[in-house]
Amino acid sequence: MFAAIGAFTARRRKWVVIAAVVFTLFAGVWGTGVFGSFTGGAGFDDPASESVEADKVLEGPLGRESNDVIVLYESKTAGQSAAEFGGAVRSALDGVPREGITRLSSFWDPGAQGADAYVSRDGTRMYATVQFADDNDQHQVEALTKIKTEFEAEGVTARFGGVAAMTEQVNALTGSDIARAEMLSIPILLVLLVLIFRSAVAALLPLAVGTFVALGSFVVLRVLTMFTEISSTVINVITILGLGLAIDYALFLVNRFREELHAGADVDTAVRRATATAGRTVAFSGLAVAISFAGLALFPSRFLSSMGYAAVAVVSFAVVGSLTLLPALLRYTGHRIDKWRVPLPGGRGSRGGAAKPLTQGRWYRTAHAVMRKPLLSSLAIVAVLVGLGAPLLGVNWARPGEWVLPSNGDAKVVSKTLAADFDTNPGRTMTSVVRFGGPADRSAVEAYADRLEGVAGVTSATPTAFAGNDARVTLRYAPDPMSRAAVDLVHGVRDTAAPQGAKTLVTGMPASRVDIVDMIGGRLPWMALFVAVVSFLVLFLAFGSLLLPLKSVILNLLSLLATFGAIKWIFQDGHLSGLLGFEPIGAVDANFPVLVVAIAFGLAMDYEVFLLSRVREEWEASGDPVESMAIGLQRTAKIITSAALLLVVVVGGFMTSSILFMKMIGVGLVIAVVIDATVVRGLLVPATMALMGKWAWWAPAPLARWWSRYGFRESAAEERTGAAPQVGAARAADTAHAAEAGR
Repeated sequence: MFAAIGAFTARRRKWVVIAAVVFTLFAGVWGTGVFGSFTGGAGFDDPASESVEADKVLEGPLGRESNDVIVLYESKTAGQSAAEFGGAVRSALDGVPREGITRLSSFWDPGAQGADAYVSRDGTRMYATVQFADDNDQHQVEALTKIKTEFEAEGVTARFGGVAAMTEQVNALTGSDIARAEMLSIPILLVLLVLIFRSAVAALLPLAVGTFVALGSFVVLRVLTMFTEISSTVINVITILGLGLAIDYALFLVNRFREELHAGADVDTAVRRATATAGRTVAFSGLAVAISFAGLALFPSRFLSSMGYAAVAVVSFAVVGSLTLLPALLRYTGHRIDKWRVPLPGGRGSRGGAAKPLTQGRWYRTAHAVMRKPLLSSLAIVAVLVGLGAPLLGVNWARPGEWVLPSNGDAKVVSKTLAADFDTNPGRTMTSVVRFGGPADRSAVEAYADRLEGVAGVTSATPTAFAGNDARVTLRYAPDPMSRAAVDLVHGVRDTAAPQGAKTLVTGMPASRVDIVDMIGGRLPWMALFVAVVSFLVLFLAFGSLLLPLKSVILNLLSLLATFGAIKWIFQDGHLSGLLGFEPIGAVDANFPVLVVAIAFGLAMDYEVFLLSRVREEWEASGDPVESMAIGLQRTAKIITSAALLLVVVVGGFMTSSILFMKMIGVGLVIAVVIDATVVRGLLVPATMALMGKWAWWAPAPLARWWSRYGFRESAAEERTGAAPQVGAARAADTAHAAEAGR
């Protein structure tokens, strides 16, 4: 099948390239309009959670008591007091349009709290709070954007905090982060591709396909927004992921094409064989990555589910683009693939062949070294990976908040200033909704509020509204909402006995954080199970073995464990914070493990399929499990490490992000890719394959016969002869019969 795809696209190369150029131009014009099609909010919350249920009740007659925007004022003149610049602030606030605003509170209109609460203890700062009529985060961002300039006062610096302002600031940073990441990564990618291929022509092909896929991803995403809501925060992950995967896939195909040419094949045959072998690997790898992202649909939050939809679409597009455009470009390039060679020390020969026999290669010797004592090697490597994962035991999971912004981000500065310099912090409020079966009992609600004030961390609890059968109690609290103390606070409030005949629903940032962590913790094992089972089936279809997929899943989980431990050590404990340029908050974003499981697990399968495809080719030719593993690793190690290096450069763009949870994803993916492409693929896979021996390719006789007939077993030998090689299938069937006979 894949050989036929390669032959067809090479034969129709003119129309394939023309269509690709037209589509790329279209993507640059229409596709980039996707930035206006995303929803404005992040959508981290679980729609079925207690906090969201409380928010829905508060949208009714009871009304909300929240500060969606907090405007912090400070004079531009050093030492000037709030009393001196207050007149300019009051004049600005009087001019703010009230349409869409439920409440605008300040020193001059303090509401329930005293006027002095709006002024800092040293008298040099003051704040005003805004509550919008609409609770929708996207609508709040739009409303804030329209009136933001109205809050500015002459001679005074105005900074905007609160959830709505934080969301607006994250959205504003997203586009600039993507542009900066691509400006940094693409020149480095080009240099690395030249170093890898030693030819400028060969280097340009993966970059051309990557650019096509990256721009085309905008079209895919814009079409997707016509059918479902897509969170604005997915754009960073999706576009960079599409670019990285496309370059990886193109690297595999170009490398195999050059191998076939150097082995003496003509151009058409080389295109066909490359697509039959490396193209098959690309298809299965893309399927594995898409399956990993499909698991995100199990999560009810819009951020994760929309990330899943978008990633599946973009990964599928990357596979299709690589299997159609690249064979056409390879056919046009032909033997010119080695033109404009770059002379480098230690370079290869003029035709790009290996300077040494395979059996003298570094990775060949490494594989044999770990396979001489496979059990000891496996135990030692597993111990290292588990040790790297050990810090995860002390992890403190959080949800995104203003902490994701850079240190000079308005919402972050406002939050820190309010916590340090004001007696009353308007950003630290929670709400308990009390729902009676009949008319609300005021005295019972007041008694309930008194009980809440006894909860550790609650500074005040006041009944603030009654409507029919419902009542609203507003709580102020002291702990940082991302601290462990805030988790205890939420549990304490929720465990407080409700008035007789009533139930309570608690919402606010700490409550939302607890609900998000619970949602992710409850769904993540199911996602991991889904990804593992479906990946198991995909690998069985690719290799016809039951033990190989099981081994692959276990090794991938070990790699992820090490990655999670390293991230906790870096971001929660604050190690390397100076080098990476962030302020540790003593917590890790709970969305991180979900995204890394989806991305890193898929990428690990990518490298696994590429490696084992070559190992199986050698196994079918020789039947020697140890030698086939060593030669397969020697043939693929350079290209796997090169692909990993290129992907590190691409996803490393996240590490430059101004948004901390994006930086967290970038660092996590870099660690995961490096561990997987070196320690796992280069050391642990050979050791475990030696332990398994010929049983690595084992399947029960009925499944072996089924796979021999229906499995995706296209290989270089099969493509050359037109008939399936029988060594692997025969050995699998013989092994199965031997096992059944008890031998």
